[in-house]
Amino acid sequence: MTIDSGLHVVFGTGPLGLAVMQQLVAKGQPVRMVNRSGQGDYPEGVEAAKGDVSDPASARETCEGAAVVYNCVNAPYDKWPTTFPPLQAGIIEGAASAGARLVSAENTYMYGEVSVPQTEDLPYAATTRKGRVRAQMAETLMEAHNGGKVRATIARASDFYGPHVRFSAVGERTFYPILEGKKASVIGGLDVPHTYTFVKDFGKSLVELGERDEALGEIWHIPSAETLTTREFLTIAFEEAGHDPNIGTLPKPVFWLVGLFNSSVREVREMYYEFDKPFIVDHGKYEKAFGNNSTSVREAIRETLDWFRDNPKR
Repeated sequence: MTIDSGLHVVFGTGPLGLAVMQQLVAKGQPVRMVNRSGQGDYPEGVEAAKGDVSDPASARETCEGAAVVYNCVNAPYDKWPTTFPPLQAGIIEGAASAGARLVSAENTYMYGEVSVPQTEDLPYAATTRKGRVRAQMAETLMEAHNGGKVRATIARASDFYGPHVRFSAVGERTFYPILEGKKASVIGGLDVPHTYTFVKDFGKSLVELGERDEALGEIWHIPSAETLTTREFLTIAFEEAGHDPNIGTLPKPVFWLVGLFNSSVREVREMYYEFDKPFIVDHGKYEKAFGNNSTSVREAIRETLDWFRDNPKR
């Protein structure tokens, strides 16, 4: 069975929420975008709604009439333990009150540091603070599904990049220097494989999962293009920008030192293993069930460069 019509409510209007919206609009679906301000630059016909998702009553109100609800919210990186779980709890309550399907976007922090490609059946073995929060939230959502409170599915992706993605391992600090032909520096090892997910592919897959009965109650790693080393990824970006590669890495001691004075950097430090060792996310389960809808690395990077070129530094 697929969902052919009905209201689609998107919580979170950042890069991923916008990618979901674009897919839904292309399908002719009615969309309600929810954030704290109730404002946003959306296409004609897309409803903007103001809501505090941490308030169950507000979440129920903004979910009224929904057929599918998408959880694309994020929380301040340094406040995950206290802020993130209540956001999810409100979204579960809102989707349940509407009788809607709930599609929840996650990363793969809950698995912790592993030496094999990441698959959906890995145990939740994270020892990091943010990894434990992710594990708790995933378990809570599946318990709500299995207990009959809400019909839910989980979609996980690796570090993403693309239009609107400014704050990422490969965000504005990477793509603006590439466009200018300057040195692009990243954290971690340049020559270890790392899966990067194009944000538009993430959005596309969330919508696909929201249409499928067989997706419910399951966890899915959404398709990403072929895994390259970070050096290979950045080399393609420089080629597409028309410049010779100029690639560097921020030494670990310097990164640790910066974290003493910058809370955002300090929060990234416990996730450093992602970039220092192979980090490969396997999407075989999704591909077998629904096919591989990923965009090639070169095409995705080309679209990303176009967006950053059209949206100068703020």
